[in-house]
Amino acid sequence: MIKVVGLIKDYSNNGDAVTRAVDNMNFEIRAGEFVAIMGPSGSGKSTLLNILSFLDRPSEGAYFFMDKNMEEYSDVELAKIRNTKMGFIFQSFNLLPRISVYENVELPLLYNQSFSTKDRKNVVQKTIQSVGLEDKISVEAGKLSGGQMQRVAIARALINNPDIIFADEPTGNLDSKSGAQIINVLESLHKSGKTIILVTHETYTAEFADRIIRLRDGRVESDSLNVKKRLGQENFFK
Repeated sequence: MIKVVGLIKDYSNNGDAVTRAVDNMNFEIRAGEFVAIMGPSGSGKSTLLNILSFLDRPSEGAYFFMDKNMEEYSDVELAKIRNTKMGFIFQSFNLLPRISVYENVELPLLYNQSFSTKDRKNVVQKTIQSVGLEDKISVEAGKLSGGQMQRVAIARALINNPDIIFADEPTGNLDSKSGAQIINVLESLHKSGKTIILVTHETYTAEFADRIIRLRDGRVESDSLNVKKRLGQENFFK
C-alpha cells in the first residue's frame, strides 16, 4: 500500500539555514498492517505523517501510494484520496463542541454526494454504534469525557469507510483507562482489515502494534516486528 524510497524533507529558514526533518527514509507498509511509528520529539514523526497523508510533499525521494508515485497525482486526486481512502484521528480530537455526536460524525458525508439523506442517517448511526456511543448520539460533543470525544473522532474517521487510518498520538490527552479503550477500538479496526498507522512517543502504546518503526533525528533507527505481540501478549492494558 505504501512505499517510501530515499525520502527527504528539508525546511529552510528565510532561505538560509536548512533543517532536514526527514533524512533518506526507506520502508514499505502492506495493506492490513498495524504499524507504530515511534520516536522522541524532533525525530521526524509529524513530518513523515504529513507526507504519508498527503498534507505535505517530500523535498527528494519518492512516495508510492497504491503503486503510484505521489507526484503523479493531481492536487484534486490527492484531496479525493484523503477524503475517501484515509481516515484521521488526532490527539486534540478536532470536534465541534457545540454540535451533537451525530452531527460531528456526519460532517464528512455532507461532502459525499453518493449518499441519500436516509442512507447517510443509517451509516452515521451504525458507525456511532460501532464505537459504543449510541447512547450519546444526541449529546453535544463538548459535554463528553476525553475518551468519549476520541471515540467520536474515531467514528468520524471511519464514516467514509477508509482503507487506511492515521492515528496521531490518539491517547496523548487521555488517562490510562480511556487510552486503553481507544487502543482496543484500533485493534478491532485492524482485525476488520483496516491498515493502521499509529504515531506515538509512548512505548506501551506502540507495543500494541504488530510492527514498530523507530525514528531518530529524521532517520529510521530500527524497523522490526513486535516480538511481544507475536508471543500472544496482544492487550497490554489488561
